[in-house]
Amino acid sequence: MANLIRPELPAPGACQLHWHALHAGARALALVEAVAADARAWAVVAADARELERLAAELRFYGGPELEILNLPDWEILPYDQFSPHADIVSERLRTLERLQTFRRGILLLTAESLLTRLPPVSYIHAHSFDLQRGAQLSIEPLRQRLVAAGYAAVSQVRGPGEFALRGSLFDVWPMGTDMPVRVDLLDDQIDSLRRFDAESQRSLNAIEALRLLPARELPLDAAAVRDFRRRFRLRFPGDVARMSVY
Repeated sequence: MANLIRPELPAPGACQLHWHALHAGARALALVEAVAADARAWAVVAADARELERLAAELRFYGGPELEILNLPDWEILPYDQFSPHADIVSERLRTLERLQTFRRGILLLTAESLLTRLPPVSYIHAHSFDLQRGAQLSIEPLRQRLVAAGYAAVSQVRGPGEFALRGSLFDVWPMGTDMPVRVDLLDDQIDSLRRFDAESQRSLNAIEALRLLPARELPLDAAAVRDFRRRFRLRFPGDVARMSVY
């Protein structure tokens, strides 16, 4: 696509650079052309989730498949809410956080709220991620323990990200950061096959050679993490913590 706007690029160390008179989709077109002319990765901050979704669609239209766009949505919950973020949101955030470690060129889309949210350290993502490959050795009980430690929930039938089910020689799991669950067929202690499957019909689909399992949460929920949270909670909030539901 030929350049239509040719926006000025920010110089290294520059404090501010303003683009003027970019109406409607012209802003996304200017961003696409700027990223194409720059060797750096860009972070684009949207005011809220609705603007982020609209901007992402415009960027994909102008940039095409060759432009890599990462999305870091906010959790869409308020502080101290009594429920967790939706599993699809957590899955997308974890996929982006894992990819950011090697992200060198493209656009990172995030909201202002995401920009202010603390992120897990890279060491946490690494420590709770692991790979499965066809033909590799796999012991069920150590795998189950590792999945639980990574925040995955044991269920009877996998229907959403962050869940796994063990049924004899079959092991179903929906890895965070993926669009579909995977069925692992074991032959003794060896992975015989890995296949994606439909969560609604439970029918196996195409085969894959390897699978990357990310942690199911952005923060640990093991006994040590809960103990540290409660200790810090008591230091920060006065009163009878036994009557505080968050504690």
